[in-house]
Amino acid sequence: MKLTKFSKGIISSSSGSFFWGFLGTVYFQYISFIGVFEIVAHRSFWTCVILLITTSIFKKWKLFKKSIYNKKNVLVLFITSLLIFGNWSVWIYAVSANKIIDASFGYFIFPIISVFFGYLFLKEKLNVKRIISISLVIISTIYLLLKFSSLPWVGFSVAILWSLYNLLRKKINVETDIGLLIESLFILPIILIIFYLTISTNQNDFVLSDIELMGIIFLAGPMTVIPLFMYVKGVELAGLGASGMVFFITPTAQFLLGFFYFNEPFSNEKFISFILIWIAVFIYLKDLYEKDL
Repeated sequence: MKLTKFSKGIISSSSGSFFWGFLGTVYFQYISFIGVFEIVAHRSFWTCVILLITTSIFKKWKLFKKSIYNKKNVLVLFITSLLIFGNWSVWIYAVSANKIIDASFGYFIFPIISVFFGYLFLKEKLNVKRIISISLVIISTIYLLLKFSSLPWVGFSVAILWSLYNLLRKKINVETDIGLLIESLFILPIILIIFYLTISTNQNDFVLSDIELMGIIFLAGPMTVIPLFMYVKGVELAGLGASGMVFFITPTAQFLLGFFYFNEPFSNEKFISFILIWIAVFIYLKDLYEKDL
């Protein structure tokens, strides 16, 4: 049976979301022994290398030049490069510090916060369902603030950094992979400084003599770029609304891994806040579904 364009898009978006949520989490947790800063540095560096290769393969250098000759694009991408670097750093810290459930909290609320930011900064309209979803996120946040000992700051950081990143990227017309390449080039000096400091203090695990470990760490690039391409391709084929619904595979996989596989603690306070968030997500998904009909 021949798949429709929409079906291909859903499969692609779902695969990318599962890749991020399950395979990405397991992989980065597996290499967490090398330290947060070295992982972030290698993830950024090898992502940059992979994107340089794909830009050449798909002959996108004209798009690259067009983007960097636009001053507005360059300014926005400089800011978003710092945001994505911050997001990656916090998320990898979460994976390394057994706070995967907290990180999943951030990815559950991220789409809803993005809607709220769209209303605040882009004057996008809100319907009743989205207002209810945003209100439930706010109630959940206030509840956790009152129970400060259980506040998942990792989740909030991931959600806010990623929402701001997407908000700013909406303001410029740059292809996802080209934008990520430019962002990677912006943070490259930071990466080189991290490499210098880790090597000069003998804190580096990446060494040329250990071929197996080199290969494993190199995978940080593909593990970032592959799900990105799959998800973006899904958005192109199935649309943003449908792809937005299947995105929740990512935090669901992270939550299940954190709770069942990595045996992370899950307090009653967090459980109550998650119930509110899951209700908010259900209402948000229902709104997306009805919008796509």
